[in-house]
Amino acid sequence: MALTERQRIRRARIAAHASWANTADRQGRTAPATSAFLARFEKQVDPLGVLEPAVRERMAEHARRAYMLQLAERSAKARARRAAGGGS
Repeated sequence: MALTERQRIRRARIAAHASWANTADRQGRTAPATSAFLARFEKQVDPLGVLEPAVRERMAEHARRAYMLQLAERSAKARARRAAGGGS
């Protein structure tokens, strides 16, 4: 029997919570993804790897903050559209 979208979502949420309930080391579990996410910004600001590590790290931090602020701005615009009745 095929599941409805709501049933799939509910099952996925149950599975996610069960998985995290069995994870003692949360940081260890997410460390590879976190490293890849941060490396993205280091590669963006220094694609050739020629900068001093401290300089590259500061620049990457600013690039990450700019990215997060862009996401926040897009989110605010979407919420404003929805509040105005503009849909998704």
